[in-house]
Amino acid sequence: MKIKLFNVRGEEAVLAEQWAKVNQVELSLDQGPLTPDTVKEVQGFDGIANAQIEPLDDSIYPILKEMGIKQIAQRSAGVDMYNLELAKENGIIISNVPSYSPESIAEFTVTIALNLIRKVELIRSNVKEHNFTWDLPIRGRVLGDMTVAIIGTGRIGLATAKIFKGFGCKVVGYDIYQSPAAKEVLEYKDSVLEAIQVADVVSLHMPPTSDNSHYFNAELFKQFKKGAILLNMARGALVDTADLLAALDQGLLDGAGIDTYEFEGPYVPKNFQGKDITDELFLDLIHHPKVIYTPHAAYYTDEAVKNLVEGALNATVDVIKTGTTAMRVN
Repeated sequence: MKIKLFNVRGEEAVLAEQWAKVNQVELSLDQGPLTPDTVKEVQGFDGIANAQIEPLDDSIYPILKEMGIKQIAQRSAGVDMYNLELAKENGIIISNVPSYSPESIAEFTVTIALNLIRKVELIRSNVKEHNFTWDLPIRGRVLGDMTVAIIGTGRIGLATAKIFKGFGCKVVGYDIYQSPAAKEVLEYKDSVLEAIQVADVVSLHMPPTSDNSHYFNAELFKQFKKGAILLNMARGALVDTADLLAALDQGLLDGAGIDTYEFEGPYVPKNFQGKDITDELFLDLIHHPKVIYTPHAAYYTDEAVKNLVEGALNATVDVIKTGTTAMRVN
């Protein structure tokens, strides 16, 4: 059995090779992306494991069909970079790794919340200038006194809710599909609006859909509780970034923790030291004094990386051997 991997980082290569040795599978590792130019390299392989970031070119699907490729295993939970219907039309199963480490993202989310609430960035900036005073700008609040709204109560949302609950927070939530497990931790509201209006912290854990792109926009920010903070560790498309920055400038929100930027594709995860960033909106987000921006790093732990690599490879083998996988999304 031969599997081709694209967008492979060095640390992933080590884990993939360890998996291959145990499972007696031949791997070919490519640091570059799957594109109309590189798709020819798939010839002769049985399956593909990928870590696609930008939308996959539509011309690739029929080419893979001609090669006899039956699947692409995405090494992430999100699959919005694939045309699922076109893949299905060409007999290609797209799979993901739906649960690789909810705790990793949950812990990071709460970490950023605490940093915003306790003004850690500002305190550290003052210290670097040898300003050791206590003054109102650095005075924080107590997380346990706050109400937190979890928007999207799946695995990650639930794990996040549990940690906030452990700090003593009142936790409310909204999801189209209410979870019995989540009901033991939080109080469901009937709408996103009802949830955010009572919340000091709003944490997003929704998948992106055609219906919720820019759901969090200027009109919705006007409905937030004064002094609230927004956390987006889900998908960048959920938030209208320009509207978010305006809401922060207008004092509608007190801060934001943004791990996923809607136009991050050209920049994340790449090293732009010494290079020009031409996206002015991205620069405004990075440098806004009320924003903590991180480059889609909430998931990034030892456990998560291992589970993503092995989960995608196991799904690839499932399709090759049985024609399907429990992780298929189309």
